[in-house]
Amino acid sequence: MGIKCPKCQSNNPDTQQYCGECGTQLKPVNTETRTLHTPAKDSTIGEIVSEKYKLLEELGSGGMAVVYKAEQLKPVKRSVALKIIKLGMDTRQVVARFETERQALAIMDHPNIAKVFDGGSTEPGRPYFVMELVRGVPITEYCDKHKLTTRGRLELYIQVCQAVQHAHQKGVIHRDLKPSNILVVVQEDKPIPKIIDFGIAKATEHSLTEKTLFTEQGQLIGTPEYMSPEQAEMSGLDVDTRTDIYSLGVMLYELLVGVLPFDPETLRKSGFGEIQRIIRETDPPKASTRLSNLGDTQTSIAEHRKTDVASLHRELKGDLDWITMKAMEKDRTQRYASASELEADIERYIRNQPVVAGPPSTIYRLKKYIRRHKVGVAAVALVIIAMLIGITGTTIGLLKAKKAEKMAVEEAETARQVSDFLVDLFEVSDPGEAKGNTITAREILDQGAKKIESELAEQPLIQARLMKTIGSVFYNLGLYEEAELLLERALEVRKQVLGSEAPEVADSLEALGNLLNSSGKYKESRQLHERALALREKIFGSEHPKVASSLNNLANHFQDVGEYEASKPLYERAIDIWDKTQAPDSTDLAMAMNNLGLLLYNTGNYEEARRMYEQSLSIKERVLGEVHPDITDTLHNLGMLLSAMGEREEARKYHERVIAIDEKLFGPEHPNIASTLRSLGILFAQDSKFEQARSLFERVLEIDRKNLGENHARVGSDIANLGLLNCEMGNYAEAQPLLEKGAAIKEKALGPDHPLVANDKSNLASLYVDLGDFEKAQPLLERALAIREKAQGTEHPIVALSLSELGYVLTKMGKIEKAQPLFERAITIQEKALGPNHSDVAITLNNYAELLCETKNYERAQSMYNRALAINEKTFGDDHPEVAVSLRGLSRLLCDRGDYEQAKSLFERALRIQEEKLGPEHPEVAETLEAYANLLHKIGRKEEAEELEARAKQIRVKKIEGT
Repeated sequence: MGIKCPKCQSNNPDTQQYCGECGTQLKPVNTETRTLHTPAKDSTIGEIVSEKYKLLEELGSGGMAVVYKAEQLKPVKRSVALKIIKLGMDTRQVVARFETERQALAIMDHPNIAKVFDGGSTEPGRPYFVMELVRGVPITEYCDKHKLTTRGRLELYIQVCQAVQHAHQKGVIHRDLKPSNILVVVQEDKPIPKIIDFGIAKATEHSLTEKTLFTEQGQLIGTPEYMSPEQAEMSGLDVDTRTDIYSLGVMLYELLVGVLPFDPETLRKSGFGEIQRIIRETDPPKASTRLSNLGDTQTSIAEHRKTDVASLHRELKGDLDWITMKAMEKDRTQRYASASELEADIERYIRNQPVVAGPPSTIYRLKKYIRRHKVGVAAVALVIIAMLIGITGTTIGLLKAKKAEKMAVEEAETARQVSDFLVDLFEVSDPGEAKGNTITAREILDQGAKKIESELAEQPLIQARLMKTIGSVFYNLGLYEEAELLLERALEVRKQVLGSEAPEVADSLEALGNLLNSSGKYKESRQLHERALALREKIFGSEHPKVASSLNNLANHFQDVGEYEASKPLYERAIDIWDKTQAPDSTDLAMAMNNLGLLLYNTGNYEEARRMYEQSLSIKERVLGEVHPDITDTLHNLGMLLSAMGEREEARKYHERVIAIDEKLFGPEHPNIASTLRSLGILFAQDSKFEQARSLFERVLEIDRKNLGENHARVGSDIANLGLLNCEMGNYAEAQPLLEKGAAIKEKALGPDHPLVANDKSNLASLYVDLGDFEKAQPLLERALAIREKAQGTEHPIVALSLSELGYVLTKMGKIEKAQPLFERAITIQEKALGPNHSDVAITLNNYAELLCETKNYERAQSMYNRALAINEKTFGDDHPEVAVSLRGLSRLLCDRGDYEQAKSLFERALRIQEEKLGPEHPEVAETLEAYANLLHKIGRKEEAEELEARAKQIRVKKIEGT
């Protein structure tokens, strides 16, 4: 007849104790298992156990026992957890299992395993044991609550692996590892996971208890979602330490992706036999695949890991997929042999070393090396990997074309040779090859440059390709001299082998042109870009994407030298070509839009620039996702634009997003991050948040020093920025040595005629202007003007700024006749290049108006001050320090003209802005106080005037002395 299951109504054989479909118990417990003792009542709160432990509250209740929080009364007082067998559960096998747990915990001593302090039996004979009180939360719950990143979760998980390894070394298998049995507590502000509940543990090397541990045939021991295939067999014969490895794999999967490999609800709805089959036979999806299939919940899962869906998917795909799948292999012989092996592979992942679970291919290990040495080598990685992928893609495509079979074979051989060369180059990172020495990215690049010349002389095209590659990396690192030598050599080799009109020659012309443009060698750069454009038009026709690339680069050159009218139509033509010849979501198109946006920004067309940036960003995000290195330039530009438009909070959000992306992709010390931190620091400085700005500038300097060395031009700029910040704060004694040191580093690195050197001359002159030493400022500004005119032409807006600065100094020195034509020329240049409402125009108008006041030309001066004030209010808002400068100038003018009431009102407004934004002891405040005091003297308020003069003097003395 069989036995009908009371739960699922299925028929089972008479001999079966548990339902084969749902696992429900079909027969009462074996009558041979007799009760040892049944007390009259269960334990109660307040009861004293064995005269030593007072039960305080119930913490939890399981199948066989209850856990209480108890107070230990002697020999020491402390809070403990006391676990005692439930009333009526003290059967022979339950007692055996209880003893197993107590003995298992007693023989282990590990900080991540709950400790056993004591054990015994109550007076009625119910076994109990006393253990460490663990008031924590399940590990998955803790990670989600605190939004731990993937790395943070792995670091916590490593401690669990170490604890499991300890248990295994003691001969104990847990057999029920799951999040609810791994509680996280916080000790000294650090999360510590603790493994609890060894209630169904199994001994592997020795008897845990003298009593018999009886597990009935056919009884499922463990939790199905975390259960290994051998556990699901229920024979108990094949269960060894690797069953815990499987459970660890499931937990790792859940920590990483937020869900279990198999949906618990679906799994438990299945029949008992189906649950066993799934566990034994069905391979779970990879973690990254599981995430992709979660629909809308993906976003929440990613947010709980402080990332976005695309980034989390990339983190899981590859190493972490391989590690989890190896831990959860159905065949236990293919799993990690121990918890320590699993832990070691996770450590390798964290250190960006090849994992045991991953494929041991050459390219895989090469990529791992590059990620492990992000600083500097990030550029190497991007260029080299892109090149290898390009070569491989070309080879595959060509092999499909029978007519090009010979070319495909040649390309395949080239790919092999390039790959061999690069692998050989990077082998110095192997501990056996490096012999304990630390190899820097720069040393690898230098070594590669030498090897190209010596080892590839008989393969000139491969030689040229690698010269261009490593030259481009040097360029990206700011090592212009080294880059120029390699790129020039690559161009020469290609011309010799292929002739002067080959497409590869155009590629080299373009690369070298970009480098020379960045080096400030504008004349040579223009010639190379024009040659590349002409050659590509001849080879490909006028509507080819390669032609668009040349147009874009030539437009970049014109923008850099301030020839904005020549630049714009080139960008527009490049955009038109890419729009016609490529997909609507082309990243080339987005790049050109970004560059055109920068041009519009530089010319003061802010609304048009914003529209262009937003279109560019939209394309990039659709194609590349929201976390990709190629979107950061547009985000950065949007931040700068919004800052100029006075939308400071919005601007800051864009800069912070760039930092978050770069830190995620490259780590916290990459040069890309330094660049954005610098911009954010400038934003803080403009908002007069000087301490925040200083903190960022100091971090930038630290990053650049570490990556580039003490003598790099970028380090010189970082030091100079700190000097400028001190100038803004009025700390002149600190500012001067920083400005001088920064200028010296840059001049040595770039040469005396580089435009960036002119910036340093101008900055140092500004310091002397603030100190009132115009004699020292004049020659510095004249030198800056000469450098800029030579490098960037006579019509560049930066030249106009030099003219304005020099005109201001000459005015202060009383050299009116020399100063006035400089202002006239500056305004003409600025209005032509930037438009009439640019903030740079306002600077010149303020300076020129001051000169006109000296010559008593008040009508024209007042018109200029009013115009400058309107520009600054529109650009920066009503309470910006630049607005205060215009107000102060206008107040002085009104005072000179006898309009004291209006002048007084404007002085008070200017002073309020400066004290609020710059602080009450800033030199700009001192200058306004002195001007205001002059007004008060004129209207007979002598005492007030003297108070303002005394305060101004105190500020100036304090700042000059550096106190």
